Amino acid sequence: MKYWRQPLDRERVQVPRGTVRIIEERCKGCGFCVEFCPQHVLVMSQRTNSKGYHPPEIVDDSQCVNCGLCALLCPDFAIYVIDDGLHAPETVAPIHRIEVKR
Repeated sequence: MKYWRQPLDRERVQVPRGTVRIIEERCKGCGFCVEFCPQHVLVMSQRTNSKGYHPPEIVDDSQCVNCGLCALLCPDFAIYVIDDGLHAPETVAPIHRIEVKR
């Protein structure tokens, strides 16, 4: 759903950005980084590394919010995120929360 209204202080909202780097030869293709990425920046690739595993590949690096979850979960230390600083988003979308009725 696209909203036509935006907050008045939209230019003050800053979103962290990061650049994902993958060391493909260290990767064993476990898929933790792909499964738990909150922005769905990574997917499993079709190509294989020298060990015969399918490393992840980056779909859209501009969506990375520098959470570092991929690097934290990687058991082989094959992925890391470089901090790109804070950037203003083009639009500000509300967070949809599921309300629990009591």
